[in-house]
Amino acid sequence: MTTVDNPLLTASELPYELPPFDRISGEHFLPAFEAGMAEQAAEVKAIATNPEPPTFDNTIVALERSGELLDRVSEVFFNLNASHTDDTLRAVHAEIAPKLAAHSDAIHLDAALFERIERLYEDRESLDLDDESAWLLRRYHLDFVRAGAALGEAEKARLRELNTELSTLATRFQDNLLADTNDLAVLVSDRAELAGLSEAAIAAAADAATRRGEDGKYLLSLSLPTAQPLLASLENRDVRERLFRASVARGNRGGEHDNKDVLLRIARLRAERAALLGYPHHAAYAIEDQTAGTAQAAIDLLHRLAPVAVSNARAEAAELTKEIARAGENHPLEPWDWAFYAERVRRRRFDVDADELRPYFELDRVLRDGVFFAATKLYGLTFTERHDLPTYHPDVRVFEVFDADGSPLGLFLGDYYARESKRGGAWMNSYRVPSRLLDRKPVVVNNLNITKPPEGEPTLLSFDEVETAFHEFGHALHELLSDTRYPTTAGTNVPRDFVEFPSQVNEMWVLWPEVLANYARHYRTGEPLPQRLVEKLQESRAYGEGFSTTEYLAASLLDLAWHTLDAETTVDDVAAFQAQALEKAGVAVPEVPPRYASTYFAHIFCNGYSAGYYSYIWSEVLDADTVEWFRENDGLTRANGDHFRRELLSRGGSTDPMAAFRAFRGRDPEIEPLLKRRGLTGA
Repeated sequence: MTTVDNPLLTASELPYELPPFDRISGEHFLPAFEAGMAEQAAEVKAIATNPEPPTFDNTIVALERSGELLDRVSEVFFNLNASHTDDTLRAVHAEIAPKLAAHSDAIHLDAALFERIERLYEDRESLDLDDESAWLLRRYHLDFVRAGAALGEAEKARLRELNTELSTLATRFQDNLLADTNDLAVLVSDRAELAGLSEAAIAAAADAATRRGEDGKYLLSLSLPTAQPLLASLENRDVRERLFRASVARGNRGGEHDNKDVLLRIARLRAERAALLGYPHHAAYAIEDQTAGTAQAAIDLLHRLAPVAVSNARAEAAELTKEIARAGENHPLEPWDWAFYAERVRRRRFDVDADELRPYFELDRVLRDGVFFAATKLYGLTFTERHDLPTYHPDVRVFEVFDADGSPLGLFLGDYYARESKRGGAWMNSYRVPSRLLDRKPVVVNNLNITKPPEGEPTLLSFDEVETAFHEFGHALHELLSDTRYPTTAGTNVPRDFVEFPSQVNEMWVLWPEVLANYARHYRTGEPLPQRLVEKLQESRAYGEGFSTTEYLAASLLDLAWHTLDAETTVDDVAAFQAQALEKAGVAVPEVPPRYASTYFAHIFCNGYSAGYYSYIWSEVLDADTVEWFRENDGLTRANGDHFRRELLSRGGSTDPMAAFRAFRGRDPEIEPLLKRRGLTGA
């Protein structure tokens, strides 16, 4: 295939090197991957065999410049495979994943290349490097050592085998989960069984059923977490139970899409790999390179929070049991009942009805007059929608982003609707990573999974979906505002337990009065969200923290239970192991299952958060403390935004993240704001 036939083989001529999606098809990826790996292999060989003594420029900078084609192909492929996959892309993924793992190993286990890096690292004090370059050299040396560069040849051979199989297993876990999620969507025949849902939600379910070939019926699709959003509204208890049981059955019902054996093998191989690299378990290996430093530090934080969270959850459960009796019902509180009766309590106590709020949260208004508005106020950014640029799906929107001085900053893509070709959840990814060295500006995408309304109907969001939109844009800002020389340290290339920090901070603007007043307007009348609802919404935010914190901690502790297994321990029964782990951690509350159970815990078995799901609350310590700083310093101002941008967002991973936090905050983080926010002051 020539470069003319394959648009991936040459740099895009579109603005910001946006991929030419209208010219790319599934058949282009395999040959482009092969060409990219071959090209980088040749570049790395030239670096490793350079007869000149190693210098920072001929070794580290040369490595930063290598792999341009492979990076371009990978960025396009992995984004598409997550957001708009098909049989061809899944087949490519299955074939290329082990090859990419082998390619990475070939670089990191190259003895001659590591020798050059080692020599530079040993001589680092005499190299007269600037701070950013010195940090990059440290990063390279650490990455190569952690990848096994210092192992003997026999150990390297086994490590290659482990990495290849693990990449294949992660792909299988992801494919199984997507297939089972689609297959387990709940089909309802009688409209009466959907009582409690809004007309928009019912219309969306009918539309989904029609797309599935089930005209006249209603399809309730599954979102990624255990708790399904529709459970808060569905009055029919049998339908609620069906929806919940479908959610927890994913990957756990035998057959070709079962994930139990897959995850057991992943956990086993990760433990073996950790032992090979000199660690007691995978969590020790994974967290050593995070801001937490040790697995025990992460575990200690979770254990500090768990008792009070569980106590609060049990108090909430007792209240919900009374609410069931109040409604004249005679059944125990089950997991599929929690959200429904919690919503009733919320409505009565705070006079907040989730369906009453939706008309004030129309997607385009939330985006332009909320998410973008806050970014303009803080950082001076402006956004212009580009209808002339190609996208990979008709629902995707493209915005050009300009800095405060009018200079072009990058492209932002918004992909907000759920579809069967998209994995669940919400996330940010990059199509182009910014770098001054490569003279490249960012192209970033936010993915959500909002149910698409029928043609012509407005997209009305839940409050949780509004928060998610702000959260994911916080990740986008981290990439868009990155100002680093090297691509390895750009944007969100920071420790996993630091990466959520900027995105969590960006959530604070959801209810900030100036921002809320600008976007929360009725989609028909333009009337602002009534002040009584604003006040009730603010009051009600703390309600349910027992449930939300407990379900999160349960998932985090389950993650660490799987990844503190040593190489000698064998697990045969996934359900038994999970139950024992939750009981041992003190978070086994029957009515509050983990946010993710093992067989659909995509974060840790295929999406890069292994032994890292604790990161959200670890980052929230920094987030809550930062929110206090903004409040103490007049909130939504350019001065505050510029300070946060200069000391944190622009730095990416080019410096010690905690040093960057101290430069911003003026001190180390304090945990008290987090405890207060989550109602854990007794922790």
